[in-house]
Amino acid sequence: MTDAAEFGRAFVFGDNIDTDLLAPGHLMKLSPEELAQHCLEAIAPDFAKAVQPGDFVVAGKNFGLGSSREQAAVSLRQLGVGAVIAPSFARIFYRNALNLGLPALFCEDAHRIAEGDQLMVDPVLGKITNKTRGEILSCKPIPDHLMAMVRAGGLIAHLHARRGT
Repeated sequence: MTDAAEFGRAFVFGDNIDTDLLAPGHLMKLSPEELAQHCLEAIAPDFAKAVQPGDFVVAGKNFGLGSSREQAAVSLRQLGVGAVIAPSFARIFYRNALNLGLPALFCEDAHRIAEGDQLMVDPVLGKITNKTRGEILSCKPIPDHLMAMVRAGGLIAHLHARRGT
């Protein structure tokens, strides 16, 4: 993600989407590319085939609860998800997402976004423009120091860039 707003479709899910739905535990031996093809299949069988780079996952409260497996955020990144938008996140998922370069945006009004809505998301300004509904929603902006990490592709890439290695 860059400083420019990202544009894509919304894929909407409910509350308490856990890491086992994002990266099923019984498939942990698969490569990240293969595992991503099973992301959310238990509740949306066609998600991995339908999502396009820059699309958004919009969910209810407590997104990413469950185990601390970083493969949950890796699967979403692998599929090209531009950001996850929800009113709240499980703490470990939130940190994993940012550490892996996946923006996670707190939006109290995420429930106002419907499946397939066309969104323009600006994580720096904290603004979600719903082109389909003609609405602008506020989200908590991602601080500059965390956006630098996201832009770099995650924590490790950011540290390498800072060290010049």
